[in-house]
Amino acid sequence: MPDWSLEIECGAPRRSVAGLDEVGRGPLAGPVLAAAVVLTRPLDPDLASLIDDSKVLTAQRREALVPRIRAVAQVGVGWASVEEIDRINILQASMLAMRRALDALPERPDMALVDGNRVPDGLPCDGRAVVGGDALSLSIAAASILAKVVRDHEMLRLSTLHPGYGWERNAGYGTPEHIAALDRIGVCAHHRRSFAPVFQRLAITG
Repeated sequence: MPDWSLEIECGAPRRSVAGLDEVGRGPLAGPVLAAAVVLTRPLDPDLASLIDDSKVLTAQRREALVPRIRAVAQVGVGWASVEEIDRINILQASMLAMRRALDALPERPDMALVDGNRVPDGLPCDGRAVVGGDALSLSIAAASILAKVVRDHEMLRLSTLHPGYGWERNAGYGTPEHIAALDRIGVCAHHRRSFAPVFQRLAITG
């Protein structure tokens, strides 16, 4: 379970430490999204015990945790669009979304704990990469939950504009349902044209 050890190691609560995570690298459609979360103090043990890597939590649990996290933290959210993903590639777009998430915080943090093995260039503060960070750091885990919920809401919104792909269920990932819909309906404006399953179908129809 994640805890506050890494934050304390980085100087919290005297120093402001942000957890930073992104979601949506793999989907065939929709933006990549990042969240930054600064826990201004150690969490109530009850709330801390509920926060974990978003991938191991149910959608219902994630939804319930978001307002509780927002109530005890500073939060920033950043996006990179489908157009940016196709122009600069998904890795660089993920880095861009993380920088934007930090920039969206009410105050610039002193340090960012970044989930993964790479710190984005150009952060407004010091950064430290933490492999598997969403299972180690409460701040990163909270960011992973927030990012997942916000992106899922966006994909639900897009699913009402572009029905048939199942985005309300698959969040844009390349599930059999989504792939079949690409063959049946075709590619829409929110698909990532640089991703092979989309590019291949454009090549066939073009």
